[in-house]
Order: sequence, then C-alpha cells, then structure tokens
Amino acid sequence: MSTSSALRDLQRDLENKANDLSKLQKDIAKNHQVRKKYTIQLGENELVLKELDLLNEDANVYKLIGPVLVKQDLAEANANVRKRIDYISAELKRLDATLQDLEEKQNSKRDMILKLQQRIQSLQAGKAKA
Repeated sequence: MSTSSALRDLQRDLENKANDLSKLQKDIAKNHQVRKKYTIQLGENELVLKELDLLNEDANVYKLIGPVLVKQDLAEANANVRKRIDYISAELKRLDATLQDLEEKQNSKRDMILKLQQRIQSLQAGKAKA
C-alpha cells in the first residue's frame, strides 16, 4: 500500500472521528441544558416545600390546574412536592452519570484524533523526505 493511499485513509478516518467528536460535544451541551432546567425546577420545588412547612395544619392550600385553582389538602400537597423533588433529584443523578459517560467518550475520541494527527504528520514528513 502506497503512502498516499494510507494518508488518504488516515485523513478519512480523522474526519469521521472529528464528526463523532462534534456529535458528542452537541450531546454534552444538550445534557447541560436539560440539567440546568432540572436544577432550576429543584430549587423552585424546595422553595415551595419550605413555604408549605411554614403553614399551619388548617391553612388552605390551592393547586393551579389549568385556569382553575383547586383546593388541596396540605398533607397531599406536601407529599406531591416531595415526590416531585425525589423525581427531579433522580433525574439529575441520571443526567450526571450520562454526562460523565459522554465526557469519557469525548476524551477517548480526542486521544484517538491526536494519535491520528500524529500518524498523518509522520507520514507526511516521511513523504517529504522521500
């Protein structure tokens, strides 16, 4: 196999790996956006829980369902908010695990790209000497 065809194959491989890296970076950015949304929701729900804890047992609690405010039991409202907090926390943990996996894949792709670039440079240097 001639060096020019090997060089072309390596450059094609490099281009494919660069595209894969770009896709991974987009996935990481999307993960960050979703994570940010969940973090904001978690903060809002924790604030609601603190407010509910300040209320007396006989206080009226209303839940907005569509355009209507519906009376809700304080204990039920508390339980719903706690469930929501648990769900959001679980989603954040899942997103963290996914993010860690994506970052590991990104690092390995970067290493592969770096090695390919070095091989291409060494082939080009060898071709220039010949």
